[in-house]
Amino acid sequence: MTVPLWLWVATVGGLLALIALDLVIVDRKPHEVTTGEAARWVIFYISCAVLFGIGLWFFAGHHPAIEFFTGYITEYSLSVDNLFIFMIIMASFKVPAIHQHRVLLVGILLALAMRSVFIAVGAALIAQFVWVFFLFGAILVWTAVSMVRNKDEDEEYEENAVTRLVRKVFPVTEDYVGHKSFVKRDGKRWITPMFVVIVAIGSADLLFAVDSIPAIFGITQDAFLVFTANAFALMGLRQLFFLLGGLVSKLVYLSYGLAVILGFIGAKLFLHALHEYDAVPDWLDINNWVSLGVIVVVLTITTVASLMKAKRDPESVHANGLDLHAEAPEEREDAR
Repeated sequence: MTVPLWLWVATVGGLLALIALDLVIVDRKPHEVTTGEAARWVIFYISCAVLFGIGLWFFAGHHPAIEFFTGYITEYSLSVDNLFIFMIIMASFKVPAIHQHRVLLVGILLALAMRSVFIAVGAALIAQFVWVFFLFGAILVWTAVSMVRNKDEDEEYEENAVTRLVRKVFPVTEDYVGHKSFVKRDGKRWITPMFVVIVAIGSADLLFAVDSIPAIFGITQDAFLVFTANAFALMGLRQLFFLLGGLVSKLVYLSYGLAVILGFIGAKLFLHALHEYDAVPDWLDINNWVSLGVIVVVLTITTVASLMKAKRDPESVHANGLDLHAEAPEEREDAR
């Protein structure tokens, strides 16, 4: 699909306008996001993605639209599995409930900016070298195996190299200072835990991109579709964090379902590369209608089976013990 520069500019501008709207409406006055509010925003962002896909179908044809919807569903599904890590980070840093939306907003914006670099590099490599499909396929298969192998291990947050580097370079205040990321004390500039947790969220998502970017390139090699599918998935992820909450821990089979999807897309990438080398017949080059069907069926079975298991055997639900409703120091002081 040929995408003119003006469409890139218009799309990025539209996405920034949506984010600005979200920032003005939700974060104008810091508050704890309610379930109802989060549900309305999730529906809004999903509706925006659906309308974008319909626009693709109308103006560019059904093939790009199916690629977008398949990529969007895949990225959104992988993002749900990452929500538990976000919850662990939030609890580890004791982020006040009224500031969690801002942390996720800025952190995910950083993640989208960094993912854009990954997408540009990936698109350039794929355009030049067919063997990159083998590399991406191997990454996905390895990730799928690792997800199943490590399913029963307890997940604990350990600060990554980027977060540790930030702590070494800048002095960090002990407490949050409202929603500020920087403060000046005694003529010296300090960063607050707010800045550190934003870096932690953004850098954690960058690690998630190691499997999500190859996965979507297994569905479409069009950089525009890859970028927009990632953007819509990440934009809706913030509100999904507040909507799902503890429900994420009930999706006990989600990792297995995602492992199947990643393994399937990995196999598809191998077959596509072999097809490009004329080593397999055309019918083995899996089309996106089949991909979309497989992904939807696997996710549906995984979700239904998880909820049935959680209802039948509550002990199987992973007890995360996370407190996502920490009060800000000033709130605790007022309570006294």
